[in-house]
Amino acid sequence: MKEIELTDIEGISVGHAQDLEAATGCTVVIGREGMTGGVDVRGGAPGTRETDLLDPVNLVQQIHAVVLSGGSSFGLDAACGVMQYLEAEGIGFDAMVTKIPIVCGAVLFDLAVGDHTIRPDRKMGYAACLDAAVPGFAEGCVGAGAGATVGKILGMERCMKSGLGVSCFRTGDLEIGAIVAVNCLGDVIDPETGETLAGVLDEEGKKCLNTEEIMIRQFADRRMTFGGNTTIGTVVTNARLTKSEANKVASMAHNGYGRTLRPAHSMFDGDTLFALATGRVDADVSVVGLLAARTVERAVVRAVQKATPLCGLKSYSDLIR
Repeated sequence: MKEIELTDIEGISVGHAQDLEAATGCTVVIGREGMTGGVDVRGGAPGTRETDLLDPVNLVQQIHAVVLSGGSSFGLDAACGVMQYLEAEGIGFDAMVTKIPIVCGAVLFDLAVGDHTIRPDRKMGYAACLDAAVPGFAEGCVGAGAGATVGKILGMERCMKSGLGVSCFRTGDLEIGAIVAVNCLGDVIDPETGETLAGVLDEEGKKCLNTEEIMIRQFADRRMTFGGNTTIGTVVTNARLTKSEANKVASMAHNGYGRTLRPAHSMFDGDTLFALATGRVDADVSVVGLLAARTVERAVVRAVQKATPLCGLKSYSDLIR
């Protein structure tokens, strides 16, 4: 497989907007010609928008954007700015009187970092669309990853800064990539080495502990600390998929979370993955799904490796290894 840029997938553009002082932001993935979409929501505390439309039994067959946002439920407002931008561009479902952009979205909880009174809104969503018109995009503490953190089981003073990561590959004519904002309760593991890349820190802040072991001990003591979490992302491919197949790809892509997040899909996370298909090439849905899981793995790893210290929180580069 050859590594490529996510925006090398024809018909896809990606943009970010963020406020680093407030430590929040949003990311938009736009398909101006329409995309077949699917979704799989597995976490116990999700915040989502327009996911019912992706059920194969429902009318709309194409969507036009996915918004990944910080701000918890407040951040769903960013999608309104994306709708405003796309409607002005004449992009959307033809409802005769106007075209209605179909914009799906998911949010993560970053209110405990930075300024919780500032959240992604309509203006920030619109700004992300303007950024999508500019070639290239960043990773790390940008967009939906601006306020992302990991390892919060012992409180925010022991967690680490995370961010947003991207991975994309081409094999033959098939292209598949993932963009993920990693904001999990637990730890991030490199599946190739088994190394803990980021997570809950020890008292000296020099190495990572094991979140799952801490959770087991806390349950035995009848204690469980809440942390604001949720890892959200989007898989994008040029494969030709039906809505049912796109939903299957989203489901298989969650294996990437399972291989890198410990634990994944807890009651304190709202883990969500969208799958978007531009319909350029024929492909086996099982192959697309397994490659989707691999790209999600790599995007999660890059999200913590590309993160930088922010708001007094340490990142991957600060640990003694």
